[in-house]
Amino acid sequence: MVEGLADKLKDLRRQNGYSQKQVADKLMVSPSIISGYENSERTPSVEILLKLAHLYRCSTDFLLGLTTKTPVEHVELCGLTAQERQSIRILVQSLKEKQGCPGNSN
Repeated sequence: MVEGLADKLKDLRRQNGYSQKQVADKLMVSPSIISGYENSERTPSVEILLKLAHLYRCSTDFLLGLTTKTPVEHVELCGLTAQERQSIRILVQSLKEKQGCPGNSN
């Protein structure tokens, strides 16, 4: 097992409000498999690792401990007009500047 992976998986699951069964259902595996990952008894395959990264909106590098860059929070903009999406981008950038955060949201 990759060092730290079990704790990351458990933390990400809890942060996202999922039970082990919910994660198992989303990945189409049994809950005992998820438990095995979180208890360092099993190592996820590359396919499952990719699915976990997608589910938790993080990189596989983060899961594997190759980067410490934490997952980025995403907001679903589906169904909004181009003007509404642009308004949200402007609001987010304004809030980031107010907090002194570097970078651009575009």
